[in-house]
Amino acid sequence: MSYLTFVSRGTTPVPSAPVSPSSSFDPFPSKRRFTPLRPIRNWLESIKIQDPKFAHRLCELIPSQCPFERDIKLFGHLLFHIPPLCKLNPFYEELVSLRFQALCYLADECGEDISAYC
Repeated sequence: MSYLTFVSRGTTPVPSAPVSPSSSFDPFPSKRRFTPLRPIRNWLESIKIQDPKFAHRLCELIPSQCPFERDIKLFGHLLFHIPPLCKLNPFYEELVSLRFQALCYLADECGEDISAYC
């Protein structure tokens, strides 16, 4: 119903409460979340790249693309597609960030060509 419908019937609409875009609803605000992987994430995020050998090793060990994604074909016809499974890794974001830091270190600090790792 529109505002005019309410006015013509002799009632006024109730204004809605303003909603802050930054507020988020948390049904259990006092409950602490159990995060057993947080110490390992913090350790991975705290690693600083300061050695070219270490940076090269990280770039070699952490792949730039998911190695598990495949298309299975038979006689040129696609049978099925295996999706990338790297996103299932709980440390995926931290490892990608670490690889990016190593690439930036090699390119910016050491002045090396990183095209072999891309």
